[in-house]
Amino acid sequence: MPAVTTLRINGAERSLKSDPERTLLSVLRDDLALTGAKYGCGEGQCGACTVLVDGSPVRSCRTKVGAIATKAIRTVEGLEQDGKLHPIQQGFLEADAMQCAYCTCGFIMAGVALLEKNPTPSERDIIRALDGNICRCGVYPRILAAVQRAAALLKEGK
Repeated sequence: MPAVTTLRINGAERSLKSDPERTLLSVLRDDLALTGAKYGCGEGQCGACTVLVDGSPVRSCRTKVGAIATKAIRTVEGLEQDGKLHPIQQGFLEADAMQCAYCTCGFIMAGVALLEKNPTPSERDIIRALDGNICRCGVYPRILAAVQRAAALLKEGK
């Protein structure tokens, strides 16, 4: 399989040269200096490495870059626009939903995917969408409140 030479990340084409068998996480962090996605378990179980590929959350630690080379990739770095936080980022700030914050970007990206498909999720919908993302500090109630706040902000048009 030929080397991957470009990726569409956060709406822009990024040049690189990568073995297609490398993980998306290693390419994002090591080659492109996009460090929001974190290495957690390395097995796709904790969610710290979650990014969106064509709008769906994926575990970048288990995703081969060659498998997604033609798809649109979004990372937490692409959420803020013109100095304005994305509503879910604002929700996380307002709900104080970060303790150590290692897991935060993964939760944020899973939340973005949910809110883009369902802008008015129930508590159960949020729990289902975030299931599989692990917060070792245990701030789950604040994370839930953050996604609920983001949904309210989206409804208000902010």
